[in-house]
Amino acid sequence: MSNLRALNEVPSRNVEAVIPKTSAWKDFLALIKVGIVNSNMITTFTGLWLALYFTEARFLANLDIVLYTLIGSALIIAGSCAINNFYDRDIDPLMERTKARPTVTGKISPTITLLLGIGFIVLGVLSLLLTTFTATLLGIVGIVSYVFLYTMWSKRRLISNTIIGSISGAVPPLIGWAAVDPSLDVIAWSLFLIMFAWQPPHFYALAMRRVDEYRAAGIPMLPVVKGFDVTKKHILAWVIILFPIPFLLTSLGIPFLILATLLNIGWLLIGINGYRKKDDMKWARSMFVYSLQYMTIMFVAMVIVTLV
Repeated sequence: MSNLRALNEVPSRNVEAVIPKTSAWKDFLALIKVGIVNSNMITTFTGLWLALYFTEARFLANLDIVLYTLIGSALIIAGSCAINNFYDRDIDPLMERTKARPTVTGKISPTITLLLGIGFIVLGVLSLLLTTFTATLLGIVGIVSYVFLYTMWSKRRLISNTIIGSISGAVPPLIGWAAVDPSLDVIAWSLFLIMFAWQPPHFYALAMRRVDEYRAAGIPMLPVVKGFDVTKKHILAWVIILFPIPFLLTSLGIPFLILATLLNIGWLLIGINGYRKKDDMKWARSMFVYSLQYMTIMFVAMVIVTLV
């Protein structure tokens, strides 16, 4: 509790009102956090593709389901991110990473932001309703967990905010699978577990790089409250947790299991090697960059092995 109290006592700093020159389109993409939308589309499509593959359904014959699922997922994620920007516009000016967001610069008003967020979510849910009820329900779970459990409740209060936020980030592959097969095979839950365990080391590494910004904003991220040494141990622990999960996907074949294991070993070795270096920021950057490559390679590989 004393650590959290100290966070609230950090004096706010003046932020220069420098409004960058951006187009309306770039402001819109920043509002919906297009990077998050795109990365989640990879995992959504993978879940959907694998469900089609293992149920022996034809891709082109189910193209309408594919489109409804991808559009619906993209809209609920974009809408949730817009509401996140709406809610965080009081702390975003305190962070270098977020101070140029259109909700901070005033290029997009809070009212428009909220209306866009709600509108996208409604359209997204309606699109998912054209697939299956299970996919729609999972989409709503993702919305609630990101907007309410993470953004409005845990982000500013709990050290475990990253873990709670991981729920929403792990839902997209479940949505993709459920749009084809509502029964949610063990493969679907394996994708969920991979994404859930991947997010803490990914975001802890980012939080280490941005620790001063999170401290200024009063956000109790793990490295802010517990320090770098504890954070590095947590990162390695989550990487180790990832090791057994791919073995739930034996139906994808030995080549995939070998690749997944090599990816896990590579991440762990980079992490262990970091303890020999004095530059924590360089270590955090290496772990963060590797985490991005890890997620992309892992999920793209799942599609490729089923094609081969």
